[in-house]
Amino acid sequence: MPPISLSGIVSALPADETWGPPTSTQTTLDGVPYAPYSKGDKLGRMADWTSEGKDGRDGRGGRQQYNRSYRDQQVYGAGTSSLFAVQVAEDESSFSVVDNTRNTTKARGGFGRGGGTIFRGRGQRGGRNDRGGRGQFQRVGGGRGGQGGDRGYYDNRGGRGGRGGRRFGWKDYDKPQRNRDASVNVKPEWKMLEEIDFNRLTKLNLDTDEGEDLDSYGFLYYYDRTYDKQPVKTTERKLNVVDRAAYNVTTSSDPIIQELAEKDEATIFATDNILSMLMCSPRSIYSWDIVILRQGNKVYLDKRDGSSLDMVTVNENAADAPLELSEGNKDSINAPGALALEATFINHNFANQTVIESETAKYEMSHENPFYDPSEETDPLASKAYKYRRFDLSLNDEEPVHLIVRTELDAVMKNAVNGEDLFLTVKALNEFDHKAQGSGGALDWRSKLVSQRGAVVATEMKNNSCKLARWTVQSILAGADVMKLGFVSRANPKNNDRHVILGVAAYKPREFANQMNLSLSNGWGIVRTIVDMCLRKPEGKYVLVKDPNKPVLRLYDVPMTTFEEEAEKDIDQGEEEEEE
Repeated sequence: MPPISLSGIVSALPADETWGPPTSTQTTLDGVPYAPYSKGDKLGRMADWTSEGKDGRDGRGGRQQYNRSYRDQQVYGAGTSSLFAVQVAEDESSFSVVDNTRNTTKARGGFGRGGGTIFRGRGQRGGRNDRGGRGQFQRVGGGRGGQGGDRGYYDNRGGRGGRGGRRFGWKDYDKPQRNRDASVNVKPEWKMLEEIDFNRLTKLNLDTDEGEDLDSYGFLYYYDRTYDKQPVKTTERKLNVVDRAAYNVTTSSDPIIQELAEKDEATIFATDNILSMLMCSPRSIYSWDIVILRQGNKVYLDKRDGSSLDMVTVNENAADAPLELSEGNKDSINAPGALALEATFINHNFANQTVIESETAKYEMSHENPFYDPSEETDPLASKAYKYRRFDLSLNDEEPVHLIVRTELDAVMKNAVNGEDLFLTVKALNEFDHKAQGSGGALDWRSKLVSQRGAVVATEMKNNSCKLARWTVQSILAGADVMKLGFVSRANPKNNDRHVILGVAAYKPREFANQMNLSLSNGWGIVRTIVDMCLRKPEGKYVLVKDPNKPVLRLYDVPMTTFEEEAEKDIDQGEEEEEE
């Protein structure tokens, strides 16, 4: 049988018929012409969820630029120019099943340095050249060719094997939260009235005058200038135990303040110890409390017996503050409580040792010490002067508000230029062990105090910001001309009983305040705000407590008998012990 040719079949067809589908001249969609296939069209996946992404990125933060994996994924119909343009009501190209929130950080394939994606499940595999993640909350970052851990929870290790992977320490944001105890137990019958955040306190401001002296009591010895000379290492001065009678009576128990209140000399009454804590409260970390007593139109800022205000803190503001024994501190002498006792002991003895005790050469105030009773005291009086000063906190002339504060001075010395007497406050910084936990990166005082005193003082300003601010405020309130700062260190870092004096530095209080960025007007604003809160309340007793773990102050309304029963129990226990 001869072969059949295709041309013969075609020629046998009728003239009006052609090969293939019939050609229609009709249009569809009300006149819209039919767009034919294009020779350049290539069919890829039927449904490609990653083909288009918002702002040129897919939902996982990957790049949508031309690369080998994207080369053959052409959009259907791309080879033919659009014959018409239709404005759709809703742009479906922005739709994505995956979270497509923009990442403001520059990322490498979704796992860049400092970038990354938040996952809820297993860790994802990093790209070939990706850096390890930085280890943030629910942030998984693969190492170079490595794989992020199987962690959908808090993972602070970062990527394994990556160049950027690192292990964070206490200086980073993942530092464990300290759980300190409050300075006073908040009882159920206490009613919380106000809660004040430190951010609000730092914005307060009130300008006041320099203050005026009302009266002065006590006496001052002259300061021993030989302590200003840097001691030789072989002849370091030892800190001696000097038993002298010093008093820190609370406001409402002060007989002089009681007399001034009866004369209606002011509205607010306080001591410099209590007032400085309130004025520097935004710098505080540890918990403390102030008892506020309102009687009529008078407000007394008091402290309770055994208050933490009487203690001198150590490295309170350090990034790695000393650990409590309950937090795993195995070195008991370097716990916060033990360091506070040691620092308080050092300050008392240092102020008494650095003066020249002479009955013929001393500065007498207008009146004798109001707290000293020779018939009961066995120790001689310490060099201490009490100046009662008044400050104007009025906002206008119609409602005058004045504050009387009892301030303290520690010594006096002659001005080398004109021979005038200069009033001093004498304080001491202490070094326990610059290698121990809680030292706050302090330098070795024995080797650096002479050559790098500025660096030593700057480190102390950082680690003891609250303590130094309080001392500076107390010096300014008292009108002191000079503030003497001693540097006292342990003779042996493992023993907290013996100490040596390494040097003394002198500062003008207001200049030192500027160096610390300390604003007295902000402190006065805090005082006036707290007092106004109490003046709006009815008469009674209130307690202001610093939260032990948050930068917050809380004002409580407490019964009038609060703390009095505890004081009576302490007196009874003391009498029983004496009888035994």
